[in-house]
Amino acid sequence: MISYPRWKIALVAIVLVLGILLAVPNLFGEQSALQLARDRAAVLDGDRIAVEQLLKDKGVAPNGAFLEQGRLTLRFASTQDQLKARDLINEARPNQFTIALSTASRVPEWMRNLGLSPLKLGLDLRGGVYLVYQVDVQGAVKQLLDRHEQDFRASMRTARVPYQDVQVDYPLNRVRVLFRDADSMAKGKTALMADNRNLSLTDTSVDGAPALQLLLTPQEIKERQDYAVQQNIVILRNRLNSPELAVSEPQVARQGVDRISIQLPGLQNSAEVKKILGKTATLEFRMVDEGNNPLEAASTGRVPLGSKLYYTRDKQPVLLKRDVVVTGDQLTDASFQPSTQEGAAVSVSLDSRGAAKMLKNTQENLGHLMAVVFIDRSRDKNAEGVVVDKTSEEVINRATIRGVFSNSFQITGVNPIEGRELALLLRAGGLAAPLSAIEERAIGPSLGQDNIDKGVRAMVFGMLAAFIFMAVYYKLFGLIADLTLAANVVLLTALLSLLGAALTLPGIAAVVLTVGMAVDANILIYERIREELRIGVSPRAAITAGFDRAFSAIFDSNVTAFIAGLVLWLFGAGAVRGFAVVLMLGIVTSMFTAVMGSRALVQVIYGGKRKVDRLSI
Repeated sequence: MISYPRWKIALVAIVLVLGILLAVPNLFGEQSALQLARDRAAVLDGDRIAVEQLLKDKGVAPNGAFLEQGRLTLRFASTQDQLKARDLINEARPNQFTIALSTASRVPEWMRNLGLSPLKLGLDLRGGVYLVYQVDVQGAVKQLLDRHEQDFRASMRTARVPYQDVQVDYPLNRVRVLFRDADSMAKGKTALMADNRNLSLTDTSVDGAPALQLLLTPQEIKERQDYAVQQNIVILRNRLNSPELAVSEPQVARQGVDRISIQLPGLQNSAEVKKILGKTATLEFRMVDEGNNPLEAASTGRVPLGSKLYYTRDKQPVLLKRDVVVTGDQLTDASFQPSTQEGAAVSVSLDSRGAAKMLKNTQENLGHLMAVVFIDRSRDKNAEGVVVDKTSEEVINRATIRGVFSNSFQITGVNPIEGRELALLLRAGGLAAPLSAIEERAIGPSLGQDNIDKGVRAMVFGMLAAFIFMAVYYKLFGLIADLTLAANVVLLTALLSLLGAALTLPGIAAVVLTVGMAVDANILIYERIREELRIGVSPRAAITAGFDRAFSAIFDSNVTAFIAGLVLWLFGAGAVRGFAVVLMLGIVTSMFTAVMGSRALVQVIYGGKRKVDRLSI
């Protein structure tokens, strides 16, 4: 009898069963779907029942519905039903849900309850929207210099050190603080270093006046630029993953030095997404200047010292104090409240620093007016194609301080649409540097399906050719190899589904490549067995020697291929990394099926025989 441990056979069987179970969801396909989300709250079973009943009464019953990550997904038989259902929900329940057009798998509910799901398809296979944004890295450095300027002025005021001016030189990346005499400069340096211990200040002079200079080093500039790109990636991911947008499976990655690529597979309506992505929104809380006339300041153009002129949404002038009570970077959370006593509102939470400032301000200004200024920044191209920065500042709320509060309060005076957008932008954070959209591509579902069909045909024809060759040339052992090749594809599909890796067109090419590598491993084993038979070794010994002695060659070749895939993954981007991921996973599954799977099948066929006279190879 041919000896092979039974536990290895059992292991192969268990892995194969689990692989089939994980891969089965990919057989069900997808349908057009709607994703419904609430702001800062999960969609509940009651909402699901009510929406399903509403659509059923209107004759557009969904084919399936399920709740996942606080969102309700409804599947429909056609795109026409999908669009009709969206309009019916918006009409029956205005402003209650954020609705996104998408696609959803037809996996049965019991599989979904077990956590089974099909593998994700990339943009080239599923269709969707591809965006590329360029980060203004120089603008990020400018923001850093501006922040240093503001911090220096605040430190001088707090320490009561007299100074002449704080100058910022953007081309040379430096900030200078000018003093009247050497004694003031010494006190100023002490104050600055106390507040900013990591700064490197040098003594200099400007037109004979003593000064302190902060000069950014090339390393600091590069770190600031890298920070701007990475921080923008985090913020864009937060915005795309928010329930307000209801975008499923977004992929955000760095591209080159200063670009960010965004893939939104399955997305059909990208207008709302693009509107939100490039915007930078923040708030400023300021006290109202109640001692001067804003109409007079607007008509004459002369603004009182210590005040600044703003306008409300109704274009009414308002005079606010220049001193800011709290800024948007001190916000820790913001959520939309659709219904309060004063209508829609945005609930705001502050960090400890902002809470302390707000507490002190409300204690000192009971009975006085405080205003909320909404600052909206975006970057776009004008009619001539020139990139321009747009900044809008308007007073969205003025209210009398009737009580003392600190870290939590509400902003009223917003409509539901503006409130949702404001809460999303504030919660996700302001962009570290402005973004410019430089590329947009829409890939239709039909093109994605065409890519899938071509890729699957290439894989099927390639595997079929390998199957026929192995079966003809190696007979029964060739059929064993064919079964292990099929198991290899099943296990690879299962791994991709389990890990949540996205399959792209290059990924399909990697699948075909791993099938070829798996064939090569089987050929090495079978040729070794045939060589042993030719020199007169018994069939039992030939099988054992074939698997044992071919293992080192198989292992070495697969390790080198795995290292190549790892290098592609480490240094590649986009489609290259997708190819590398599938290649590395395919090498793992092909090693398992070619060595252990094939050996287990040989044991099942020949292991029970007392005597093996010949091998069908």
